[in-house]
Amino acid sequence: MPPNSKWPPKISRSKGMLHTQIANAVASSITLGHFRTGDRLPPERELAKEFGVNRLTVRQALAELQIRKLIHRRTGRNGGTFIAEPVIEYDLTTFAGFSEQARRLGHIAGARVLRTERVVADEPTAEALQLSEGDEVFEIDRLRFANDLPVLLEHSSFPAERFAGLLSEPLHGSIYELLERRYDARPVRAVERISPVAANARTARLLDVTRGTPLLRVEREAFDVNGVPVESACDILRADRSRTLVWSFELPPK
Repeated sequence: MPPNSKWPPKISRSKGMLHTQIANAVASSITLGHFRTGDRLPPERELAKEFGVNRLTVRQALAELQIRKLIHRRTGRNGGTFIAEPVIEYDLTTFAGFSEQARRLGHIAGARVLRTERVVADEPTAEALQLSEGDEVFEIDRLRFANDLPVLLEHSSFPAERFAGLLSEPLHGSIYELLERRYDARPVRAVERISPVAANARTARLLDVTRGTPLLRVEREAFDVNGVPVESACDILRADRSRTLVWSFELPPK
């Protein structure tokens, strides 16, 4: 169990449904790193004793965690309930960066900075960011992790004049939160284009897949609250560790 003196957290009917409280407790432990990918959870009987509930309540909690893709179950001699590899669900109905998406699902987001450079924007980037010929951008390449497992490669460009000093800032966390905190320019909406690609040698090495593995390419332009573009980006995602959620609505009758 988690090396935490507060485990198990106290649950109470006055705080809502017991099985949801248990599911949230396990999810929080994953976020805090107390549970890691591949860890085996105790049997239902032990969990029920620890939380002071019946096994049916524990079973409901585990079912909720399974729906949230935080655990998976195996049968057989080496079976049991295990912490699943992270799957990042991208809800395209609302806009959020990788760090926020990961936190929503109970995962720990991380980043390794691969490259930073100030360069003259090429034509497609300048057009996407509404820059003039010769304007410069900051390019930032990062490898993003969920629970220490590689999920995607980011290549982002930001207007250098607007975001002076950006490359001197810590870039291992959420850049969107950094843009909000230092520049009051948090992206609030984006247009994204998704297409399939195959992993080349470099991408395969960084994402820990074999060359030729199917991946997802997401091209994005992000805008601030005033509709001014702040980022032009291209992400390469591991398809087995991500999924896309889209809500569809019926158009109102004319």
